[in-house]
Amino acid sequence: MQPRDLSDHVAYEAGRGIEEVARELGRDPSEFIKLASNENPHGPSPAAAVAIRETASNVSSYPKAAHADLTTAIAGRWNVADEQVWLANGGDGAIDYLHRATLEPGDDILVPRPGFAYYGMSSRFHHGDVREYELSRADDFRQDADVVLEAYDGERVIWLTSPHNPTGSTMPLAEIERLADETDEETLIVVDEAYGEFADRESATALIEGWDEFDARDDVAVLRTFSKAYGLAGVRLGYAVVPDEWADAYTRVNTPFAASELACRAGLAAIEDEEHVVRTVETTRESRAYMQDTIDAHVWESEGNFVLVDVGDASAVATEMQERGVIVRDCSSFGLPACIRITCGTEDETERAVATLNDVLEDLDVADDPDAEVADP
Repeated sequence: MQPRDLSDHVAYEAGRGIEEVARELGRDPSEFIKLASNENPHGPSPAAAVAIRETASNVSSYPKAAHADLTTAIAGRWNVADEQVWLANGGDGAIDYLHRATLEPGDDILVPRPGFAYYGMSSRFHHGDVREYELSRADDFRQDADVVLEAYDGERVIWLTSPHNPTGSTMPLAEIERLADETDEETLIVVDEAYGEFADRESATALIEGWDEFDARDDVAVLRTFSKAYGLAGVRLGYAVVPDEWADAYTRVNTPFAASELACRAGLAAIEDEEHVVRTVETTRESRAYMQDTIDAHVWESEGNFVLVDVGDASAVATEMQERGVIVRDCSSFGLPACIRITCGTEDETERAVATLNDVLEDLDVADDPDAEVADP
């Protein structure tokens, strides 16, 4: 007895944690800082931490009331009906729900390259196929409708990531609207806004409800998460905002009690803690600017809580930085073997990361090496 053929599935490679690296190197965890997984440098919302402690004694009950309360709070945030909010176990859970609601066996999805591996993984779990459109390094990973339409061939779902991970680029709402206009009626455009709080742009939920100059659409959905700006990556809480016409599908595709009691109560507290989000966003913008100005290598403009840096040899640089106590993301797994991604940290963490990277670049002499591998994704 064996599982079904999974040979075309690609395993997700998560950023390595401090404890894991410290054990491997035989060092004290306190020697390291981790700027590899785009986590919140200030930790969770303090209000959410209190809510988790106060909720701990109630986890023997299913989260029916908490689920409903959080759904209502999110719906109010985006001015949509409660039924248009699909709570999930992290953003990846929402990806699964949207694929369950759309994909028939053999349907295709269209995803960015480089991009989040789980879009394709989830599609394959649901017996869908995966095609890619390229965000070109030569064009600074520009995102517009034409970039997607060049590869489009009637796919059932198109995934946009704005801000994009790992590059930090965004797609203007007018371009998303144009893409929706120029694709088939049965194509759903999903905008993954996991890093949306860090971008100086309006959310694509405006296209769902018809805010400002936009008409309400039934072919756009938006993905959001509590993992980044709210600092709740460890409780796994995300959601999709879907068109009104899609509302009834949720009860047919979600898992029972799709988000835990702890996650829902933490989310309810965090969504009200505007001070924590403002502080996090300010720290991110300061960190991005500092890295842009002081890293001795090319840094792409970013609207996420991270920057992408051209270091010539990502594996060598990331490994050496790790030896010196700074854990960053080698982007080879994204198809960018010349690049590392550095999460925006506190002022001290950012300064340490930049100083370490500049020293490593000087010692290894790879960033400006004309023979170093610099590949398009």
